[in-house]
Amino acid sequence: MRRYAKIALIACAVTAVGIRFAAAQDWATRMFEVREHDFGVVPRGAKAEFRFEFKNIYTEEIHVANARSSCGCTLVRIENPSVKTYETGAIVATVNSRAFLGAKGATITVTFDKPRYAEVQLRVRSYIRGDVEFEPECIRFGTLEQGAESEQTVVVNRIGRGDWRILEAKSPVPYLSAEVLPPERTGDGVNFPIKVRLSGDAPAGSLHEYVTLVTNDPQLREVPLMVEGNIEALVTVTPTLLFLGVVQPGQSVTRQLVVRGRQPFSIVGTECSDCPSGSLQCQIPTGSDPRTLHIVTVKFTAGNEEGRVNIRLLIRSDREDMPIPETTAVALVKN
Repeated sequence: MRRYAKIALIACAVTAVGIRFAAAQDWATRMFEVREHDFGVVPRGAKAEFRFEFKNIYTEEIHVANARSSCGCTLVRIENPSVKTYETGAIVATVNSRAFLGAKGATITVTFDKPRYAEVQLRVRSYIRGDVEFEPECIRFGTLEQGAESEQTVVVNRIGRGDWRILEAKSPVPYLSAEVLPPERTGDGVNFPIKVRLSGDAPAGSLHEYVTLVTNDPQLREVPLMVEGNIEALVTVTPTLLFLGVVQPGQSVTRQLVVRGRQPFSIVGTECSDCPSGSLQCQIPTGSDPRTLHIVTVKFTAGNEEGRVNIRLLIRSDREDMPIPETTAVALVKN
């Protein structure tokens, strides 16, 4: 009986350690809204990637020490490994479609070393087709100034079937349009040029979309075509997310925003919404001379109610053609 009791105590101790370990890991898991992704069918040589975004919901800064894939069919990189409070980072998974074919899957292990150790596992899967190829691997618009227009072409090569057709190209957003050009027959199949146009009303920021190519192949009805680029705003605000810190009720803190434009402009006023009355004040630069760089001082005074405060701040410019992006200020009021 003593022997069985000892074994039972050891089992309980091991279980307790496992529960504590799982709880210790859970802080990192909670930062991810999505931990699995299915790429579906990926043509050989096509670029296909997915961003597993995570948001720092804690007051301490976090750090990603490493991210590794269990299979060479999936490549991994880390975006913004050091993430401050309420900022975001990402683990980017890319299908290695030039080196692998067929059904593939991988587990990505993300290791955090700050504020304490934790691991999070992400999972991806895909099916890489060797009889469909892209040249180049995706549509790349590069870096464009906001308001600029551009167009790029990719060729879809279907090997082994001359009757294969791309029936239409569907865009997920209004500022992207795609056109299927007349096919070109080759010795081993058929090529379809796809022209993708970017209009001038595309929003500023990173461009990462997929145009869907609809085919007459029941086994490959839809083919995703990745479109990437970067639209630079005419005016930028740094930081885009202003963390005011952890403040006590009644305490005041001061921070600064840097507003930079490609051309000279003046700041004529500020507005805030979703903020308690009298809690936020902005000091705009003095002087009427337009310039390309402005410093805006933001003063926040915490109210008596504890909790997270989100404030939407709009800085007004004297030029309608150079709107200033909206900024979010965040504070944590706590005794």
